[in-house]
Amino acid sequence: MAGVIHISEAANLALHTMILMASAPERPLRVNQATEVLPVSENHLAKVLQRLGRAGLVSSVRGPRGGFSLARPLAKITLLEVYEAIEGPLPTHYCLLGKPRCEGPCVLGGFVEKSTLEFKELLERTCLSDVAGALVRSDAA
Repeated sequence: MAGVIHISEAANLALHTMILMASAPERPLRVNQATEVLPVSENHLAKVLQRLGRAGLVSSVRGPRGGFSLARPLAKITLLEVYEAIEGPLPTHYCLLGKPRCEGPCVLGGFVEKSTLEFKELLERTCLSDVAGALVRSDAA
């Protein structure tokens, strides 16, 4: 069954990669290390990381000890920033039928808009430190 909320592959990779970096912020993450964990090509992941870099979320270091690191502390990067670095601003109003605007009131009574706004607020108040902390706790269990 398909999920109600659709997150593109690129945004999904960005979120997963940022969480991987957050789980070990003391050392840079190399693209080939990430692709051992994530089912993606190095080229695709490199493009996603470039976009995250342009958004000021990661920095890169060249060389044998290089890789990508978080550009800011874990508690200062929200999941919304990561998502929007890849997808652009998350719209809070859209139609499930793909129409620009319904004629008259929506039969769903604002449910889609409300749930999208709640999702956006969840991403906005969730920092990498929240998710990375949960990852570390689950690994220890």
